[in-house]
Amino acid sequence: MREVDLEVFASELAEGAFAIDVREPDEYAAGHVPGVRTAPLAEFGAHLAALPADRPVYVICASGNRSAWAAEHLEAAGFHAISVAGGTSGWVRTGRPVVRGTGTRAA
Repeated sequence: MREVDLEVFASELAEGAFAIDVREPDEYAAGHVPGVRTAPLAEFGAHLAALPADRPVYVICASGNRSAWAAEHLEAAGFHAISVAGGTSGWVRTGRPVVRGTGTRAA
Protein backbone atom coordinates (compact mmCIF):
# COMPACT_ATOMS: atom_id res chain seq x y z
CA MET A 1 0.00 0.00 0.00
CA ARG A 2 1.33 3.37 -1.02
CA GLU A 3 0.85 6.57 0.96
CA VAL A 4 1.11 10.21 -0.14
CA ASP A 5 1.23 13.46 1.77
CA LEU A 6 -1.35 16.21 1.50
CA GLU A 7 0.71 18.25 -0.99
CA VAL A 8 0.86 15.38 -3.47
CA PHE A 9 -2.79 14.56 -2.89
CA ALA A 10 -3.88 18.17 -3.47
CA SER A 11 -1.90 18.26 -6.71
CA GLU A 12 -3.31 14.95 -7.93
CA LEU A 13 -6.85 15.96 -6.99
CA ALA A 14 -6.47 19.22 -8.94
CA GLU A 15 -5.52 17.06 -11.96
CA GLY A 16 -8.72 15.01 -11.66
CA ALA A 17 -7.69 12.11 -9.42
CA PHE A 18 -10.42 9.77 -8.17
CA ALA A 19 -10.70 9.86 -4.36
CA ILE A 20 -12.94 8.34 -1.71
CA ASP A 21 -13.49 9.28 1.93
CA VAL A 22 -14.01 6.23 4.15
CA ARG A 23 -15.25 8.11 7.21
CA GLU A 24 -18.76 7.66 8.53
CA PRO A 25 -21.57 9.66 6.86
CA ASP A 26 -21.86 12.18 9.71
CA GLU A 27 -18.11 12.86 9.62
CA TYR A 28 -18.21 13.30 5.85
CA ALA A 29 -21.21 15.64 6.02
CA ALA A 30 -19.50 17.77 8.70
CA GLY A 31 -16.72 18.60 6.25
CA HIS A 32 -14.95 16.82 3.41
CA VAL A 33 -12.39 17.58 0.75
CA PRO A 34 -14.07 19.04 -2.35
CA GLY A 35 -14.54 16.46 -5.10
CA VAL A 36 -14.00 13.45 -2.85
CA ARG A 37 -16.75 10.83 -2.87
CA THR A 38 -18.07 9.12 0.24
CA ALA A 39 -17.54 5.37 0.71
CA PRO A 40 -17.93 4.63 4.46
CA LEU A 41 -16.04 1.64 5.80
CA ALA A 42 -19.29 0.19 7.13
CA GLU A 43 -20.50 -0.09 3.50
CA PHE A 44 -17.11 -0.60 1.92
CA GLY A 45 -17.88 -3.79 0.01
CA ALA A 46 -20.87 -2.18 -1.68
CA HIS A 47 -18.64 0.48 -3.23
CA LEU A 48 -16.02 -1.75 -4.85
CA ALA A 49 -17.86 -2.14 -8.16
CA ALA A 50 -18.02 1.65 -8.56
CA LEU A 51 -14.28 2.18 -8.14
CA PRO A 52 -12.10 2.60 -11.22
CA ALA A 53 -9.81 -0.34 -11.92
CA ASP A 54 -7.81 1.54 -14.54
CA ARG A 55 -6.42 4.39 -12.43
CA PRO A 56 -5.36 5.09 -8.84
CA VAL A 57 -7.93 5.41 -6.08
CA TYR A 58 -6.91 7.87 -3.37
CA VAL A 59 -8.34 7.02 0.04
CA ILE A 60 -8.77 9.60 2.80
CA CYS A 61 -10.22 9.50 6.31
CA ALA A 62 -9.83 11.72 9.37
CA SER A 63 -6.13 11.12 10.06
CA GLY A 64 -4.82 8.33 7.84
CA ASN A 65 -5.50 5.20 9.90
CA ARG A 66 -8.77 4.05 8.33
CA SER A 67 -7.58 5.08 4.88
CA ALA A 68 -4.43 2.97 5.27
CA TRP A 69 -6.55 -0.05 6.22
CA ALA A 70 -8.95 0.56 3.32
CA ALA A 71 -6.10 1.08 0.83
CA GLU A 72 -4.50 -2.21 1.90
CA HIS A 73 -7.79 -4.02 1.31
CA LEU A 74 -8.28 -2.34 -2.05
CA GLU A 75 -4.76 -3.36 -3.08
CA ALA A 76 -5.57 -6.95 -2.09
CA ALA A 77 -8.67 -6.73 -4.30
CA GLY A 78 -6.57 -5.64 -7.28
CA PHE A 79 -6.97 -1.86 -7.16
CA HIS A 80 -4.14 0.66 -7.23
CA ALA A 81 -4.96 2.35 -3.92
CA ILE A 82 -3.11 5.20 -2.24
CA SER A 83 -3.73 6.33 1.34
CA VAL A 84 -3.60 10.05 2.13
CA ALA A 85 -1.40 10.70 5.17
CA GLY A 86 -2.78 13.32 7.54
CA GLY A 87 -6.33 12.87 6.30
CA THR A 88 -9.07 15.44 6.36
CA SER A 89 -7.86 16.76 9.71
CA GLY A 90 -4.51 17.61 8.16
CA TRP A 91 -6.26 19.09 5.11
CA VAL A 92 -8.18 21.46 7.41
CA ARG A 93 -5.10 22.31 9.52
CA THR A 94 -3.28 23.46 6.38
CA GLY A 95 -6.10 25.90 5.59
CA ARG A 96 -7.52 24.07 2.60
CA PRO A 97 -11.26 24.33 1.92
CA VAL A 98 -13.87 21.76 2.88
CA VAL A 99 -17.42 21.21 1.73
CA ARG A 100 -20.25 20.49 4.14
CA GLY A 101 -23.14 18.23 3.28
CA THR A 102 -23.73 14.74 2.00
CA GLY A 103 -21.94 15.08 -1.33
CA THR A 104 -21.49 12.26 -3.83
CA ARG A 105 -21.44 8.57 -2.99
CA ALA A 106 -18.87 6.32 -4.62
CA ALA A 107 -21.59 3.78 -5.45
